[in-house]
Order: sequence, then structure tokens, then C-alpha cells
Amino acid sequence: MNVLIVYAHHEPGSFTAAMKNLAAQELTQQRHDVVVSDLYAQGFSALAQKWDFVTTSGGHFNYMLEQKHATNLDLAFSPDILSEISKIRTADIVVFVTPLWWFSVPAILKGWFDRVLAMGVAYDGGRIYENGLLRGKQAMLLVAAGHPAEYFREEGRHKATALQILHPINHGILAFCGFDVHEPFVALNVMGLGTAARAKTLNDLGFRLQHLTDSPQWLIKY
Repeated sequence: MNVLIVYAHHEPGSFTAAMKNLAAQELTQQRHDVVVSDLYAQGFSALAQKWDFVTTSGGHFNYMLEQKHATNLDLAFSPDILSEISKIRTADIVVFVTPLWWFSVPAILKGWFDRVLAMGVAYDGGRIYENGLLRGKQAMLLVAAGHPAEYFREEGRHKATALQILHPINHGILAFCGFDVHEPFVALNVMGLGTAARAKTLNDLGFRLQHLTDSPQWLIKY
């Protein structure tokens, strides 16, 4: 299978980088064809701007409608977007490896969602969820959270689960575009992990990756 890893961290010594390296190694060993989009190394821009398009339709500038216009003009996007769209179209599985910032992802990955999952490419009017344009592809989030579980709950309520924290991304972005979404892997308290705990967390991730394509119980049903 063709696997795209979209990696969003600037520090090669980070735990997020360790997860990315493990994912690339494990999935390559399984004889998948693995491509990595290292967003910081690529200098990928998070900003959605007029220069994302070879030409615009004129008049009032609406970014989503310009995406649809560019799609209808045989993908008349800027080269950086076009390259990522090509990777998406080739991929059977897209794995996003990212830190958790403010219960979400860094701006560079949010910008990737904004610019690459374009109207006409990933979704369209009436072409969402089970009819999304990326139907048949799979997606999974690998997330490194710097703090322990108690940081992710409201006072007096049950602790939030990884699925609850990441629901806006899993449901409102990935499933919206038609992806079959895997239950995310979230490494908690990575700033406080000792050597043994770090090794165990990576071992747990390795197990999930070993069964990425043969464990339907980890697919989220929306």
C-alpha cells in the first residue's frame, strides 16, 4: 500500500520525531511504499493566500471557491500545494504525526489542511463524509501531548479521552473528506517520560502500526 506520513514538528530530537521515525521504519518493513512530507523541512506555508492559485476567477475572492475553480482548471494550484495533492491522491493511508497544541495541531499542519484538502479535491457540495472525495482512503493521527491526562479534563468532569480531544479533527476534517479514520494514538506526558516509559510508549505505537491494515476494531465509526 502507499502510505503518506505528514509530519509537523521542527525538532529532530523530539518525541514526535521519534514517532515519525518509528512509523516510517515500521511501515517500510511491512513493504509499504512510504513517503514523508516533513512540513517544517519543506518550509510549507500555513497561510492560505491568493498566490496559492495560478489564476483566480476574478471579482470577490473566496478561498474555497477559488480552490474549486483551480480544480476545474486541471489543478491550477501553486507548486507546493500541487505536490501535496499528488501525494494524497497516490496514498492509500495518510498518517499525521504531530504534537498537540491547544487541543489541536500546530499552525503549519492546520495550514496543510486548509490548503491541501481543497474544495473539489477532498470534498465538494454534497460530497462529504460517506460521499467525500477521499473515500476509500484511510487516515490516522499520531499525537504527542506534553502533559498528563489531568490537563485534558474540565473541573469536576471525567477525564477527556483521546477521541474526545481530537474529535474536531477526526470527524470535522478527516471523516468529512471521506477518510476511513483510525482511532488516534496519543502519547501523554511526553515531557515527563523516563527512559522506560518512553520505550514502552514507542513499543505500544509499534504494535498499533504493525496492525494498521488488519485491525478494523480501530476504525472509528461516525
